[in-house]
Amino acid sequence: MTTLLALDTATEACSVALLHNGQVFSRYAVIPRLHAQSILPMISEVLAEAGIAKTAIEAIAFGRGPGAFTGLRIAVGVVQGLAFALELPVLPVSNLAAIAQRACREHGVSQVAVAIDARMDEVYWGCFTLVNGEVSLQGMEAVVAPEGAQLPRNAQGDWFAAGTGWQAYAERIAVPVSAKDAQLLPHAADILTLAQGMWQRGESIAAQAAQPIYLRDQVATPKQS
Repeated sequence: MTTLLALDTATEACSVALLHNGQVFSRYAVIPRLHAQSILPMISEVLAEAGIAKTAIEAIAFGRGPGAFTGLRIAVGVVQGLAFALELPVLPVSNLAAIAQRACREHGVSQVAVAIDARMDEVYWGCFTLVNGEVSLQGMEAVVAPEGAQLPRNAQGDWFAAGTGWQAYAERIAVPVSAKDAQLLPHAADILTLAQGMWQRGESIAAQAAQPIYLRDQVATPKQS
């Protein structure tokens, strides 16, 4: 059976999840600024709990962003270090999608509007719908002013709000939602869920191709023009 490792350090939360023999072993803690010290011990703990060595891992998934610049660099550094050493492929998973997947898992919803506080008076924004147990992006991920957040075209039904952007800019995100969880952060267990689908579809990449996705860099030039 497939053995996958997932890790995430993109936000205030630090987490690791391991799939082995159909079981998931995980660690999760909200520990701002302690990710670098905590992530490797967490990995060791889940491997020990599963009773396997690092060499049993077949691929490594990680939260590729958007999120905190420092946190994303930590994740990419750890993933590349492990993947190069073990000669493994990697699976980059959107942190917005991970939050949406967690919202579906914990709140039983099927349409999620995710906003992560991006600082600088902006949010990282993405809208997702649940399809066969896996969230699917509707439209594009973006970094926008809170007032610029919108649901997808032709959006119907109830939408659930998730992520810290809904707390930081609650008054300014003018998007109709049925309920919200503004404390929700990404969890490696949900990254693992999304990574399983990617692994089955053959969407892994080489370790050297693993890059953080900041979003802000990608829209800086269009915004200035």
